[in-house]
Amino acid sequence: MDRRLQIVMDAASPRALGTFWASVLGYVEDPPPPGYDTWEEALIGWGLPRDRWDDAYAIVDPEGVGPRVFFQKVPEPRAGKNRLHLDVGVPGGPDAPGTEKDKDGMRAHAARLVDVGARVVREYDDPAQGFWITMEDPEGNVFDVV
Repeated sequence: MDRRLQIVMDAASPRALGTFWASVLGYVEDPPPPGYDTWEEALIGWGLPRDRWDDAYAIVDPEGVGPRVFFQKVPEPRAGKNRLHLDVGVPGGPDAPGTEKDKDGMRAHAARLVDVGARVVREYDDPAQGFWITMEDPEGNVFDVV
C-alpha cells in the first residue's frame, strides 16, 4: 500500500493560492516533469490551452519531508466552515506554547502572513488549550497559527 500523503485544496486560482501556501509553509513549486525545464514548456508540450494553465498547481517541501500540496481549480467558492484545517507552526518558534514570548512570536508570524494575503480572524487564549490565532488564506480557507 502506498502511504505517501498529499493534501489537496480546492481553489478559484490554484497558482495564486499555491504561491500563498508556499510562502506560509516554506515550500517551493513542484518541479516540472522530466524532459521539461519549466512548467510553461510542459503545458505547451502537452498541448494544454493557455486558458487551462491555472487548472492545477502543486508545491513541495524542499527538504522532501512534508507532504505535497496540490491545488485544483473548482468553479464554486468555499461554502460553510472547513471540515479540515491546517495548524501552522511558527518557524524557529519556542517549544513552550502559551508563554508571552510565544504569543509575541505567533503574532509577528501572523502579521507576516497578513503581508502575503492572509487575514486574522481571531486570537484564542484558553487556559486548557493554550494560545492560537485563527486566520483565513486569500480564498477564505481557515487555518491556525499555533
